[in-house]
Amino acid sequence: MQRRIVHMDLDSFFVSVERLLNPALNNLPVIVGGSSDRGVVASCSYEARQMGVRSAMPVRKARALCPQAIIVKGSHDRYGFYSQVVTEIIAGSVPLFEKASIDEFYLDLSGMDRFFGSYKLATELRQKIMNETGLPISFALSVNKTVSKIGTGQAKPNGQMEIPAGTEKEFLAPLSIRKIPMLGQKSFDILSTKGITLIQHIQAMKPEGMVKLLGDGGYSLWRKANGLCDAEVESWGERKSLSTESTFESDTADAEHLRRLLLNMNEKLCYQLRSESFTTGCVAVKIRYSDFETVSMQSTVTATSVDDVLFNKVTQLFEKLRRPDRAIRLIGIRFSHLQHGHLQADLFDRTEEQVQLNTTLDKLKDKFGEDVIMRAGSIDLHKRDTNPFKT
Repeated sequence: MQRRIVHMDLDSFFVSVERLLNPALNNLPVIVGGSSDRGVVASCSYEARQMGVRSAMPVRKARALCPQAIIVKGSHDRYGFYSQVVTEIIAGSVPLFEKASIDEFYLDLSGMDRFFGSYKLATELRQKIMNETGLPISFALSVNKTVSKIGTGQAKPNGQMEIPAGTEKEFLAPLSIRKIPMLGQKSFDILSTKGITLIQHIQAMKPEGMVKLLGDGGYSLWRKANGLCDAEVESWGERKSLSTESTFESDTADAEHLRRLLLNMNEKLCYQLRSESFTTGCVAVKIRYSDFETVSMQSTVTATSVDDVLFNKVTQLFEKLRRPDRAIRLIGIRFSHLQHGHLQADLFDRTEEQVQLNTTLDKLKDKFGEDVIMRAGSIDLHKRDTNPFKT
């Protein structure tokens, strides 16, 4: 059976929501993100993009490129609400879909051509979303996730297209290599210095040549450039929470040691949040004392996955719960009220330096493992005892 995969993406989602609520912003250059010069652009309108503004760009640079831009402070709650509305429309319309981020979806319509027509179904679904929400959305239909995602980029803004089976290489060939998903700046620079700037240049190469240039990642890039992708659309379901807890070998009332352990646990949970494209809106801390009495406390937060923001809340809850005169045998942290969303959703809370630092740390952990780099407090914890607790 021929695979029929649709990629749908809400156009400039944050900006579109702000315009929906304030039509005076229509047709104007709009930037959503931090309001100070040390802030970061979370999203921008096509009018701002024409002036060179891009997501994750420092606001000070965006101001310089587009002085007339209107800067709007983003709202996690507003965007989460509209994302959920779109999700529910899709869930009630197709048999299998994957929510890749707060504004991005994959649909598996394989087999639907016998009954309805995949492209017709996707077209009607797109129209339904626009009619019911007022938000622009684009899509592309092809035989796999990679080609469809690239196709959606070509269909934007507010458009749709189909890449017929067997024409994937032809469609991709004239496009810039920048269109390939997950192509990092370092790989782009290496390829560009070799004169490899278009996807057709990669198509003309043997996979061994790409591996020689970029290592193991070169083969994956070669497959994408040739329109090859085996990734399945993963059935989407809401994860309720993420949590971790640790039981001590020996009960302790050492407050500093407990805080260091909480720091380590918080860091790991935040990394997991970002790895799975989640933010959390509720933090809970649990303590079990040596007599097995267990107490817990939770507090809501503005949806985020920022380490420092969440650790501040964890620390506040811990101090409210802790009885200094009592030894503790277990502590735990739970993040709930999870929302799907890119790290982009945290740009409201971050400065340029924080974005760069956390992105770099996450990349190192992705490549070498979670414990390759950690905060100073966690390092002290590991120095004190290489196995201070069991989970």
